[in-house]
Amino acid sequence: MTTIPERFQEPLQFVAKDLLEQLKAENEDDAKVVQIGLMLFRQGLVYKLKFINDMLHATVQDVTPAKVQLNLDFIHLSECSCPAEGYCRHQLAVFFQLLSQTRSVSAWIDEWRLPLQEKKQAKQLGIQKAKDLLQVAGRQKPNYERWMDAFNESFHAIMESGSPKPYVVTELYKVYMRRWKANAPYQEEWKLLYHLVGYVFTFKRLGILSMEHGHSKEMIQRYYVQLFYEMLDDVYEVVNRLSVRSLPFAFDEFIEKLKEDTSELLTIPFALEYERTHLYRLLWTKFFKKKEWVAAELQKLLALEVQNEPVSIGIIHLHLLQKEDEAALEEIARRDDFVTPYILYWIELLSSQREWKRVGPYVEIYIKKLKGYLSLSTDYYEKASYTRVAIRAIKPYCSVTDRQDLLEKALSETLPFSYNEYEYTLFDNQAFEKWIDLQAYMDHDIEMISKERLKSLEKHHPVLLLPLYHQSVQGHIRQKGRDHYRQAVRKMKKLRSLYKKLKRQSDWELYLEAILEKTKRLRAFQEECKRGKLIDD
Repeated sequence: MTTIPERFQEPLQFVAKDLLEQLKAENEDDAKVVQIGLMLFRQGLVYKLKFINDMLHATVQDVTPAKVQLNLDFIHLSECSCPAEGYCRHQLAVFFQLLSQTRSVSAWIDEWRLPLQEKKQAKQLGIQKAKDLLQVAGRQKPNYERWMDAFNESFHAIMESGSPKPYVVTELYKVYMRRWKANAPYQEEWKLLYHLVGYVFTFKRLGILSMEHGHSKEMIQRYYVQLFYEMLDDVYEVVNRLSVRSLPFAFDEFIEKLKEDTSELLTIPFALEYERTHLYRLLWTKFFKKKEWVAAELQKLLALEVQNEPVSIGIIHLHLLQKEDEAALEEIARRDDFVTPYILYWIELLSSQREWKRVGPYVEIYIKKLKGYLSLSTDYYEKASYTRVAIRAIKPYCSVTDRQDLLEKALSETLPFSYNEYEYTLFDNQAFEKWIDLQAYMDHDIEMISKERLKSLEKHHPVLLLPLYHQSVQGHIRQKGRDHYRQAVRKMKKLRSLYKKLKRQSDWELYLEAILEKTKRLRAFQEECKRGKLIDD
């Protein structure tokens, strides 16, 4: 049996922990992979284990032998000769073979299955408690305090039984939501208001639960952040349905109390600052519409001794709702880059209302802050995704007001993530010189440019192609090697044709003379120039 070198023993324990988190017992595909991998290991079908550099190589005898390379430093970079994607049964079999030398494989399996077992137990317990509650509770009559007591009782009984692990929260939440919705009033308007109050209560209470039980932001993101997004969608739907109805005067007392509870979204210090701030803005935009309400809420926030990030955004939003754009923009200007993603909502809100004169300053300040905000992340794909959202949001304003200069500035500020959009915009607007400069900035070889683009430029603006071909030739020569020299010669032949088409043969001869002199020590390149008949033998 191959002994694990000491330097791999600690990485193996990290791998064991990572796989516990990455492979889900409740996921049918993951469960199948683990089950078959365990079977292959227990049948002794893993052999030829050997460590080469930083990799463990092994063979697994399956229907056909599979060659496995297990990377203990970066387990997700492991490879197998089988066609399966991601973690396969052969990789798991080799992992179990290795793990068996340091600890019990059965103990690892039990630990892996534990979340699934606890989820089932939590769900059953939640269902039983929900049944008990239903036996003593009837339909809730319109009384705000009684509603809140009922929500609180259900949440405490179902969601807070024991010390809920992050991975059981979703199962408990489903039971809890069915429970409190079952007591909604019959009348449609009151039912909608009851749901709205319930969603706001649950959003806050779930955030507090995460804080009280030590669930980190990473845990929330991994296990149940989708619950907060579901509630945001539900609130959006409810307020839209309420907004088209004539609300009874009896609602006023409920709305006053809901406003007070909504303010706490900004001050309760649980994670997901953006999500709770977004819920606050959504309610004040679509539901708490009276001018006197907005003015009073603004004064309330301004009077707070501690103005954290969500409170700052709330103040800006209320200024905007009062059409105090100068005050809102002044607040945005003096805030750090954290404010940037929030501006997107205001641009989209004002654009949807077609208030184009008001939109402009928000677009301009947003563009100024975009580059700094993007620099906060190290994830290229996250930056590229956000850039697409940002450009899509400012496009309507730029199009309606013919402010293509602003759109171009935004595209320029967000390079390289906006390259595709910027490239298309410049070419479509026939800004060919800027388009050429963009290719040079991106250090794109001319071979990366579509043939259609090149044909169009060669036909209408051939002179613009010269710097691209020059850059490509220099790039191939710098990389050296026969293949690159041949590529350089092909580009030089194209340059010769372009110079001839432009009736600038003398410039071509000067260029050829200069490049041959510069590369006179590169015998292989000189030979390729002769073979390509750029120079005589």
